[in-house]
Amino acid sequence: MSSTTPSRRDLANAIRALSMDAVQQAKSGHPGAPMGMADIAEVLWNDFMVHNPANPNWLDRDRFVLSNGHGSMLIYSLLHLTGYELPLNELKNFRQLHAKTPGHPEYGYAPGIETTTGPLGQGITNAVGMAIAEKALAAQFNRDGHNIVDHRTWVFLGDGCLMEGISHEACSLAGTLGLGKLVAFYDDNGISIDGEVDGWFTDDTVKRFESYGWQVIPKVDGHDPEEIALAIETAVRETDKPTLICCKTVIGFGSPNKGGKESCHGSPLGEEEIVLTRERLGWSHGSFEIPDDIYAGWNAKDKGAAAENDWQARFEAYRAAHPELANELIRRDSGELPADFSAKADAYIQQCQQSGDSIASRKASQNSLNAYGPLLPELLGGSADLAGSNLTLWQDCQGLDANDASGNYIYYGVREFGMSAMMNGIALHGGFIPYGATFLVFMEYARNAVRMAALMKLRSIFVYTHDSIGVGEDGPTHQPIEQLTALRATPGLNTWRPCDTVESAVAWKQALLAARPSALIFSRQSLAHQPRTAEQVDAITKGAYVLADCDGEPDLILIATGSEVGVAVEAAEQLSDKKVRVVSMPCAEVFEQQDQAYRDDVLPPAVRKRIAIEAAHKDYWHKYVGLDGRVIGMDRFGESAPGGVLMKEFGFTVENAVAVARELL
Repeated sequence: MSSTTPSRRDLANAIRALSMDAVQQAKSGHPGAPMGMADIAEVLWNDFMVHNPANPNWLDRDRFVLSNGHGSMLIYSLLHLTGYELPLNELKNFRQLHAKTPGHPEYGYAPGIETTTGPLGQGITNAVGMAIAEKALAAQFNRDGHNIVDHRTWVFLGDGCLMEGISHEACSLAGTLGLGKLVAFYDDNGISIDGEVDGWFTDDTVKRFESYGWQVIPKVDGHDPEEIALAIETAVRETDKPTLICCKTVIGFGSPNKGGKESCHGSPLGEEEIVLTRERLGWSHGSFEIPDDIYAGWNAKDKGAAAENDWQARFEAYRAAHPELANELIRRDSGELPADFSAKADAYIQQCQQSGDSIASRKASQNSLNAYGPLLPELLGGSADLAGSNLTLWQDCQGLDANDASGNYIYYGVREFGMSAMMNGIALHGGFIPYGATFLVFMEYARNAVRMAALMKLRSIFVYTHDSIGVGEDGPTHQPIEQLTALRATPGLNTWRPCDTVESAVAWKQALLAARPSALIFSRQSLAHQPRTAEQVDAITKGAYVLADCDGEPDLILIATGSEVGVAVEAAEQLSDKKVRVVSMPCAEVFEQQDQAYRDDVLPPAVRKRIAIEAAHKDYWHKYVGLDGRVIGMDRFGESAPGGVLMKEFGFTVENAVAVARELL
């Protein structure tokens, strides 16, 4: 083994070697981006990024996001080389079952992975959310002489991320909010899967980002460490604007026959080409072989420990000066809710049951925010330009802007997808529970960000109002049909559709307590209050419960959610000659998590006469009504007319429910 001090290029070549070896062994992957961005990564991680491999969750660490997540061997190599708990065997198991090194970086697998990336454009958008969270947390907690929240968010991204529309949404808002601690490196290699991007991507990226309000550093040689370092120093000096560093690179740098070509983007180089690449790079070591001096050159443990120890000393001084703030910061970073939250939320829920208000559930949602918001300073809300319709503003909301980030509400603008992915970034950063809203039909714009929240098990709360054909005159473009089914089909997502103020308050409480994302579905139209016992109120938390019952085993079970629960209750009353049970099912996912005994108690298997009533697509409900049951639902798009007229037109009436029941019985 060599004992000489390795050069910067030697250190960068370690990334290239590990990346091409791992991809070759897996027989799949993307070696081009890691090889092309290795020099940028070496300068950033060794000279500028503040992190501690021994404590990947240190509160004030810098965040690093690989937005072009297909280049995952870049970050796996960095984590391994700098000293994180990611042994070489995990790199050798790249893309294999249960490895910590899946094909795209996945949050929760390897330490140091800040977010799951791969769907292009979402990584940079997560990073914007992280930078928002840092700026807001700093504004809320830092005091004179105590900059206890003071870290940066670094992002690598490529042409694909910039082509995705979500990057426009996020980067536009990043400039408006003056996120000066956000620095993005654009890997300008001119290559995507289909070849040279000049045929389909000729944007003037510099002018585009300058128009957003970013500092742009153009024409940086991405293989020249001195130019890279100078660009980063310039970025760090700019405190009022995010920075885009445009780095010209060669994809697959070092590969004699595939470098600069699409052939190294998403395929192994091949054994013969790897031999030639080693020769070209002057890398004389074997497959997965890293010399000790290279490891020593990369090792960030001592520097990371020193950085965290320095911060800890500063935090103790902060704690001495501001003990309550220090304790609150630690609590919020841990994700724990205030100790008295649950009891106070329960008291509010009981108040709702006693008041008996019949209002739109979107208004009930706002009332819940007014009750819970003062208890939860970590709530960071927002809406995609629909605050007045979604009713997401509560009495103590204060907007967050470039000059004052101490607020608790983000005006996201018409950016549903961007909002949702930024919320995920905020949740990943820690210190906040994000909620954001739009109309349910526009969930489709944000679908993949909702999916990513579920994949990462984030406490992101997606608020969707105007939940059915009850929207009325705005017509089928604004009337959701299939969206509830899509949400419910998403693993790891709780979808709540409450029927009145009480279920709305419970839905909000459960979403705030959940260790997973939630979608809260609220109506535009008023919903009748439902009488309940204390036991029934408690049972709402189980996702489904018996709201109205009969003596003995029922002849018929009516299952409903949201605005149709009232229809089911009235229909049961008119079927007084039959034994009818009404089940309200505000959250099927939570119901499915209950034990079999409870589920069978609510929906006895022997009772096969069942009707589900919901003003959404029919297909979901067959799992509960079976082959002998019926579904009163939607199997076509809506129409433009007053909401009440449409409910009658499509059969969401007591009369139709009674008629279907008598036919079934």
